[in-house]
Amino acid sequence: MTFETERLILRPWEESDAESLYQYAKNPAVGPIAGWPVHTSVENSREIIKGVLSEPETYAVVLKETKEPIGSVGLMIGAASGLALPGDEAEVGYWVGEPYWGRGLIPEAVRELMRYAFEDLGMRKMWCGYFDGNTKSLRVQEKCGFRYHHTLEEVRCSQLDETRMEHVTCISRERWAKAR
Repeated sequence: MTFETERLILRPWEESDAESLYQYAKNPAVGPIAGWPVHTSVENSREIIKGVLSEPETYAVVLKETKEPIGSVGLMIGAASGLALPGDEAEVGYWVGEPYWGRGLIPEAVRELMRYAFEDLGMRKMWCGYFDGNTKSLRVQEKCGFRYHHTLEEVRCSQLDETRMEHVTCISRERWAKAR
């Protein structure tokens, strides 16, 4: 499935995206704050595409003007979420390369996935989380209408072999519909 917004195309990741992925995911300011390690090579990025980024409802965030993937956005529906959600609720996750921070691109991508989740998939509620200190991720959630729900004190980041505090936000289909 592919989605289009004003500035973006959201489409499945392809192995040929490995070089672009590596370009942004090798930056230590990007992955670790989101809970995943820095990519170590183009081949490492290719393996991530074949594994993690090939999961259902995971999309490359591609700039329309350059056709280059600059980040990722995805839905984890029901049991696929780390939050143990029922089948009619989804968690959204995202990241974008540092040169594109502060341009409103990820809120644009997240809003499109929210529309898809609520209108097409019939989700009742959407969830999102951010690790303590990740104010950029919090800002995306606020811009998209998510509200604070609870804090998890010790969340295991297995890829980084550490525990972190995670703040969880959510938005109901009703609240989303009213805000549109």
